[in-house]
Amino acid sequence: MAKKTLKAHTRVMKGLRPGESVRVLISDARLQVRLKQLAKEIRRDFPNEPLHLIGVLKGSVFFLTDLARDLGGEVSFDFLSVSSYGQGTDSTGEVKLIKDLDVSIEGRTVIVVEDILDTGLTLKYLLRFFEEKKPKDVRVVVLLDKVERRIADVRADYVGFEIPNEFVVGYGLDFDERYRNLPDVCTLQFAPKGKSKSA
Repeated sequence: MAKKTLKAHTRVMKGLRPGESVRVLISDARLQVRLKQLAKEIRRDFPNEPLHLIGVLKGSVFFLTDLARDLGGEVSFDFLSVSSYGQGTDSTGEVKLIKDLDVSIEGRTVIVVEDILDTGLTLKYLLRFFEEKKPKDVRVVVLLDKVERRIADVRADYVGFEIPNEFVVGYGLDFDERYRNLPDVCTLQFAPKGKSKSA
């Protein structure tokens, strides 16, 4: 049964629009196992502390929700939104704050929850942003780390998976607001121009 499932997960599947296809990179089952491990790693460092999770919208929503349940103990959360992508697959390199925090983080133990660490420019911006708000401690957990793409000298404290330099969608990650609801993390592929009908 497990082998059949694995074969199904490795095939290329039709995307939502002509010319798009997706291939499962990390299955939902693997995601859930790793999330439980990440929660243990975080709780090993902060066994009894109230943790304030800050999710970076919108990609971190599923990750933060599942992680919060696995962490147990006293957990609160907030969200902010920044933008470094337009409507394409490449970062613009310019980070803008779109939605600020709702509550103060002064004196709190903050866990920044990010879907993906790519160039590092967004995380570098966020770390400066949080430092000004005087938290007790700030740690960063990322679901996916695309090490090959790093520009800024930053790293996460907790990493779910290191992935190759491919554009990924699913489990909260999107392409032009599509594919967020896929349960797995998938690579998104585009057919060469003129071949979209066969995708």
